[in-house]
Amino acid sequence: MSRIKIVMDAFGGDNAPLEVLRGARLAVDELDVDIVLCGIETQIREVAAANGVPIGDMSVLHAESVIPVEEAPSEIMKRYSDSSMAAALRLVAEGGADAFVSAGSTGAMVVGASMIVKRVKGVKRPAIATVVPMGTGCYMLIDMGANTECRPEMLRQFGIMGSAYMEKVMGIKSPRVGLVNIGAEETKGLELQREAFALLKKSPLHFIGNVEARELPLGGCDVAVADGFTGNVILKLTEGMGKMMMNEIKGMLLSGTRNKIAAGMLKSELTGFKKKFDYTEYGGAPLMGIARPVIKAHGSSNANAFKNAVRQAKMVCEQHVIDEIEQAIAGLD
Repeated sequence: MSRIKIVMDAFGGDNAPLEVLRGARLAVDELDVDIVLCGIETQIREVAAANGVPIGDMSVLHAESVIPVEEAPSEIMKRYSDSSMAAALRLVAEGGADAFVSAGSTGAMVVGASMIVKRVKGVKRPAIATVVPMGTGCYMLIDMGANTECRPEMLRQFGIMGSAYMEKVMGIKSPRVGLVNIGAEETKGLELQREAFALLKKSPLHFIGNVEARELPLGGCDVAVADGFTGNVILKLTEGMGKMMMNEIKGMLLSGTRNKIAAGMLKSELTGFKKKFDYTEYGGAPLMGIARPVIKAHGSSNANAFKNAVRQAKMVCEQHVIDEIEQAIAGLD
């Protein structure tokens, strides 16, 4: 079996291209994959040479420009059709690579992937999903910002796509799918949530009903379905609370000699706790509903985060997640 080939947007993200190159090096060394670096070739080779990052065993796909994060997403199909992101997406669409990883503009990636790689047949809208740590492991939040306005059938599809990912990639058998709402009762929420509840209830998913936001970090479900507006608010609040808690714990443990001694005794446990909430360990956010694996890495990703985003892309390929989604969507009434 040939090795999985993943194309990386070498100029996507706050720390590009250096951290992308370092992450690509780690991925090739540790994950048994082939990497294609896409971007301005002269700069890629200059940065690699200046920082001692060997890329001789990687391919370089030249692109003329880079799409700025602040640019309108639709410009990827107009002024930036020759950008590193667009060129990489075309390579995936044409079969020259199996998956795509970028820490660039989220909006441009959603538009570009939808227009160039195309959606899975039957998928209404692609959704951005992310794995979020919780007390008993992690759960998937879908959608987290691609679709601020949704229809009920879109939420049903989000549940199907998230369930397929969590089962195939995260190894959770029959993932519990919950609909994010303001109460557990079936009648709660706006018209969108009430109609989506009815559709999810009739679906083949392991649907457990409505889930309130406070239940998510406590293991309330394995897949949390929400419109993109709600999902993005949940994600940003979770990130902020996580940072606040880590700062409070750090301040407490460094506040006196006795606490510093206690911190030393708990060093391994504290390291594990910090790692659990470290986004670089999770890789990125898969763009669900696209016909080929597309992974959105965090904008401030370092080498480890890029490596794990490649790991994520590889697992999506190996576990045939896209095929699972396509079959499940085709089976809907």
